[in-house]
Amino acid sequence: MTTGFSRYRLTLKYPASWWGQMWREGLPSGNGTIGASVYGGVKDETVLINHAELWHWGHKDPLPDVSHTLQEMRAMMNEGKYREASWHLTNALKEQGYDTKLASRLPLVDLKVSMPCRNAFKGYRRSVNMETGEVTVRWKDGPVTWERTLFVSRADDAVVYELRSDGEPIEALIRLAFHKSENANMTAKCKELEESAEAGTEGPFMFYANRNDDGTDYGAVLRVAAENGEALAVPGGIQVCGASRVLVLAKVFVKSERGREWKRLKQELAEMDADYDELLKRHVQLHAELFHSAGLRLETGEREATNEEWLLEAYDGEAPAAMIERLWAYGRYLFISGTAALGQPFGLYGLWWGDYRLMWGHNMANENVQMMYWHAPVGGLTGLMPALFRYYGGMLEDFRENARRLYGCRGIYAPAGSTPGIGVPNQIVPVIMNWTGAAGWLARHYYEYYLYTGDETFLREQALPFMREAALFYEDFLTEEEGGCFKFYPSVSPENTPQNFMPPDGKQLAHPMPTAINATMDFAILKELLTHLVEGSRAVGMYADERERWEAMLAKIPPYQINGDGAVREWMHPDFDDRYDHRHLSHLYPVFPGQELTREDDPELFGAFETAVRKRLIGAQSGWSLTHMASIYARLGDGNKALECLEILARSCLLNNFFTLHNDWRNMGICMNDMRAPIQMDANMGWINAVQEMLLYVSPRMIKLLPALPDKWSRGEASDFRFCTGRISISWDREKGSFTAVLMAERPTELALRLPDGFGRFEFAGEGTVQSPEPGSPCHAVRMEPGQTLRISSVQNNL
Repeated sequence: MTTGFSRYRLTLKYPASWWGQMWREGLPSGNGTIGASVYGGVKDETVLINHAELWHWGHKDPLPDVSHTLQEMRAMMNEGKYREASWHLTNALKEQGYDTKLASRLPLVDLKVSMPCRNAFKGYRRSVNMETGEVTVRWKDGPVTWERTLFVSRADDAVVYELRSDGEPIEALIRLAFHKSENANMTAKCKELEESAEAGTEGPFMFYANRNDDGTDYGAVLRVAAENGEALAVPGGIQVCGASRVLVLAKVFVKSERGREWKRLKQELAEMDADYDELLKRHVQLHAELFHSAGLRLETGEREATNEEWLLEAYDGEAPAAMIERLWAYGRYLFISGTAALGQPFGLYGLWWGDYRLMWGHNMANENVQMMYWHAPVGGLTGLMPALFRYYGGMLEDFRENARRLYGCRGIYAPAGSTPGIGVPNQIVPVIMNWTGAAGWLARHYYEYYLYTGDETFLREQALPFMREAALFYEDFLTEEEGGCFKFYPSVSPENTPQNFMPPDGKQLAHPMPTAINATMDFAILKELLTHLVEGSRAVGMYADERERWEAMLAKIPPYQINGDGAVREWMHPDFDDRYDHRHLSHLYPVFPGQELTREDDPELFGAFETAVRKRLIGAQSGWSLTHMASIYARLGDGNKALECLEILARSCLLNNFFTLHNDWRNMGICMNDMRAPIQMDANMGWINAVQEMLLYVSPRMIKLLPALPDKWSRGEASDFRFCTGRISISWDREKGSFTAVLMAERPTELALRLPDGFGRFEFAGEGTVQSPEPGSPCHAVRMEPGQTLRISSVQNNL
């Protein structure tokens, strides 16, 4: 039975209870490909099982050639006809009857368990152990304690589920069933799927399958082992009688033929060890290596509390440090459980979706996909990033066709939204169609993966070719103004509209007129892309004949502009006024997620970016934008404001299972209001990054230690965080005035190191060389060879 304190366990007192969609509050387990979400009650429990490769209802139309619209659109914009121009490309596609539809994630099957209840329950708890990947439901029925525990095995690629009692024999009906939608609008749409369902039993095995809309089958096979009891096939399931323990093993298949897969999976299940503890041991060896690739402790004591208790404290205004720490760990748990290096990239619902046409269930590359990977390099999870590159690299032909047929350009145009195999435009609205920055923004992840791994083969064969094609598009797309600077149009600052183009009657519209000229973000992405191309191609001796051209393009990017409020302008053109009432923070890109600008480089311009984020209105934010804002404040060195953003998120966009939501649904005024409040786990991932940014700033040339430490975090430690060429562990205690950092170089290291304020003087010990700051610089110069270790301690720490 599950007992004892664990800082890696989340515990809830209440069952899933979101009206009409209880899967939203399930507890998750996964092995990166198969996801299982546990919800329901003590009498009837559901385990929703999903597979990363299972999608349906996508439709891909041939993309018509509408490239002639670019010059026509620009002519309209030159005449000031911005609203008309904004819709020109979109309308041209619609007139051609273009109707591509993104695919939707498809729930695979429900594992249903029904057990008798003899007394009213008490002591109900459900929990997820992040360290092992186990989900546990535990309660008392009279004097008897009951427990059901599940994990998704990495070693055996199976769902492992055990029922236990400390005295009474176990009686249960176990079955596989079609996952019914709780959305009334989906009932008719799902009818054909449900009618294709087939289930059967044979001894202790149960078989299940459905037919997808592409003609292939998907399904599962289940095996039940009843210790000291019986597992009998009955109509619709397997009945367990008189068992002391019950082990349920399930394997799934997708994109195949049911008869063949049933036979194969039955054989695999028959050969599996029917010992829960042994199966768990094999799984944990793989799972724990990922989960413990980095560590964080913000409270040194042991504080036992449930999620509901953490949330009540957060609702009062302050999220406890222990809650911040657990949400950092939980985001990592979701990430490693929800994606695999050779699988699909992490999605907005992870592997735990429970409906057939999810709101924003696709991959969105104008913020969301990127946010879900910001944390990975510093957190030691670069090993899971290749899924992102396989996904986008597999759609390059679509991207090339998009560039040619939409804009008449070489290179690639990646649409913001995509699903597997559908990399052509699909959201036919100006705010999406006229934004050309997705490929350039994604290129940052390619280059960052190289920086943290030193993998020159990846740089040559994947990163630089992708980046070069993104740059080719810009070469053909950009025009020049009279002064020789580039003019970027159409240009979109996702997903904002200039203030002077908002409806004068104040009517709320999603995207009234998002298409403008010279969005700051577009130029920031272009500058970063070209800079990385020059650096990366020089590092491995590629594209030497093109490097001069990229450097010339860099020289034509205009400087950022500052408005009358002292804030950096979101659009660098006089026809477009800044609008602060919006959730996106795209124009802050040079500060975050980019690393073009630091306070040390240009304090005055940096201050204009700081003013811009402080002008953003809190009521316009969303769950993900609050974590984005937290990371920006961390880059600004304001840990208290960064923490405040996370605390606002904790009381507005957080379910009791700690899944993050797109928005609040209660109209509390601190975030967007929408009663649907879809799950969006980008904020779970953004939370990880924001916490890491408060403790460590990393660029290829600079490290800042505790750059934005909130006042509330008086002591703590972070272990095995990464910088580009090694790893670092830090600990601090403000009350004692102590600070320690240990840098371990894994590759040749040469960087500027900024030490934290408030800890007095420091001394260095170990290997490598450290030069004191030069006049006017706050940074030490550090050089280390592979294998060397450098220890930094505050002087007080050694008294």
